[in-house]
Amino acid sequence: MASSSSCHRGRLAVSASSPMALAGIALLFLLLAGNAAAYPGGGDLRYQFLSQQNAARASMGLPPLVWDERVASYARWYAQSRRGDCALVHSSGPYGENLFWGSGTGWAPAQAVGAWLSERPRYDYWSNSCYGGMCGHYTQIVWRNTRRVGCAMVTCYNGRGTFITCNYDPPGNYVGVRPY
Repeated sequence: MASSSSCHRGRLAVSASSPMALAGIALLFLLLAGNAAAYPGGGDLRYQFLSQQNAARASMGLPPLVWDERVASYARWYAQSRRGDCALVHSSGPYGENLFWGSGTGWAPAQAVGAWLSERPRYDYWSNSCYGGMCGHYTQIVWRNTRRVGCAMVTCYNGRGTFITCNYDPPGNYVGVRPY
């Protein structure tokens, strides 16, 4: 059975399982090529990362995030740098950042985004705090001032799993500030 974790900068981890063993290799090739076209396992990679995030934003009356190739390039660079260990360590870069790790292969963007969005019930707007666990991945996704996103995923070496990152510009999760 596969497992997962999430991390956000301010961040989280999650797990799951799927039968798409070759999808990670195909996706890695597409990411290295900078191509967001279709891959085995279905659909446009950008759409897979954006659809759930923008649905969550729309439910809060927020404008949609747009894919930014500059931010995506940073995400690809950082994901590649984590291939050796698959560690949920933040890049300390200029962007907001959500991280996800899943053991094994067959992970898809929707699983990582779904894990981050599952934190929504833990966020209390009135106290601007989390209850019963983390909620910073969710608040980064719905941060009012964030406009651009770029994401990437890689299959880590030696069967260490799948590493997924989304980076957000401008970043969010400022202490004492409500996300929306």
